[in-house]
Amino acid sequence: MESLTFLMQGFGTALDPMNLAFAAIGVLLGTAVGVLPGIGPALTVALLLPITFKLDPGGSLIMFAGIYYGGMYGGSTTAILLNTPGESASVVTALEGNQMARRGRGGPALATAALGSFVATLIATMGLAFFAPMLVKVAIQFGPWDYFGLMLIAFVTVSATFGSSPLRGLTSLALGLWLGLIGIDQLTGQARLAFGVPNLLDGVEVTTLAVGLFALGEALHVASRHLFNDEKPMAIRGSIWMSREDWKRSWKPWLRGTAVGFPIGALPAGGAEIPTFLSYTMERKLAQKPEEFGQGAIEGVAGPEAANNASAAGTLVPLLTLGLPTSATAAVMLAGFQQYNLQPGPLLFVQHPALVWGLVASLFIANVMLLILNLPLVGLWVRLLKIPLPWLYAGILVFACMGTIAANPSVVELVMLVAFGILGFVMRRYDYRIAPVVVGLILGPMADSALRRSLQMSLGDPMILLQHPGSATMIAIAVLALVAPFLFKSLARFRQDED
Repeated sequence: MESLTFLMQGFGTALDPMNLAFAAIGVLLGTAVGVLPGIGPALTVALLLPITFKLDPGGSLIMFAGIYYGGMYGGSTTAILLNTPGESASVVTALEGNQMARRGRGGPALATAALGSFVATLIATMGLAFFAPMLVKVAIQFGPWDYFGLMLIAFVTVSATFGSSPLRGLTSLALGLWLGLIGIDQLTGQARLAFGVPNLLDGVEVTTLAVGLFALGEALHVASRHLFNDEKPMAIRGSIWMSREDWKRSWKPWLRGTAVGFPIGALPAGGAEIPTFLSYTMERKLAQKPEEFGQGAIEGVAGPEAANNASAAGTLVPLLTLGLPTSATAAVMLAGFQQYNLQPGPLLFVQHPALVWGLVASLFIANVMLLILNLPLVGLWVRLLKIPLPWLYAGILVFACMGTIAANPSVVELVMLVAFGILGFVMRRYDYRIAPVVVGLILGPMADSALRRSLQMSLGDPMILLQHPGSATMIAIAVLALVAPFLFKSLARFRQDED
């Protein structure tokens, strides 16, 4: 009941005309970037960080969350009509959605994707509203050793658990941790790794790193590969509305996709890709007409799209309650919080309840806005696919540089932006993950502080980390998550040698 009371107060904040405008801008931008191939919500939020530096924190964060939700919605449009997922989480949607479009059923495919996204997001956001305060009550009792164990889990799961190479993910994390150590040491007051540059005494700006890695790095990467897609989107033939049979075959996959997506998205190693594949596999096994899979089964669109959007709400649970980002977009949103000197975690619910519950309430409003936008304006989103990529990415480069200069008018900052952009390009070129660098920069100083506080309280005895059950359990989980990818690879090689 307490959560319900806070949520009602949050709706009072979210229904403020200015916050409604921020939510509308966010869902419009999010849907647009979800539709455009290669541009995801992480890039868009990173691009807007320096521009929103002096705006209202609550409104800006509401806009960022709207972009996140909108990006999950919009990715299905290109997946269905162009067979080119706008987001990695929409890859599974393309399998059946594009086949439906080829059979002249693009309208029902888009409808079940939009309605499934709406149902899943509604249920998952309710889960966020009622589950997050329960987790806060547990997290508020954490000591510095527990936070250090929690940071270790975040480091390992974000860097080593996913991606083609755990070693490359850990290398990206190490780079981020090194960047996080630059500046004045908070405990001793000494300069670390500043190399005599006064601008580095305050540390590396998260916004500069995020914009450089995501925006500039992506633009350079696309330009280097000459990704000019000449394929035309499929025309939507017939009615866009679902038949009675489509409804009958869709509503159960919507609920099952939500049940899979929300809890996995809330895990430290969650993300949206795993639940979408699990949902697709589940629907294929439970389908009454399994022979349609591969030929355009509507269940193969409804389930994965619901799982995709439910995982987005699940990702916000560890972000808001523990300050742990479990995806690239969540990492950039964490940078957005820190831009306003706000640290997500259990104390955020105590110190800034109006902001947190206003943000949660605005997610319900953004969800309704997205449903209204997606079906009637599908023709507009299809037209966005005709924008030439050179124009698009040239605009991204201009906005990235102008926004960074406006927020931090410094030659050093501009040089760092370009350097991070080149670094982002090189990392993409050699398949190094980007998100661990941002996570290392943000969480590295926090982990450093938690470890040193723990050692101070134990008079330098590192065994304090293992003497407390909570921190010992989390360190054990981190070690298992670190070792598991290498073990699985060794087992796979052993089986190949036997064959």
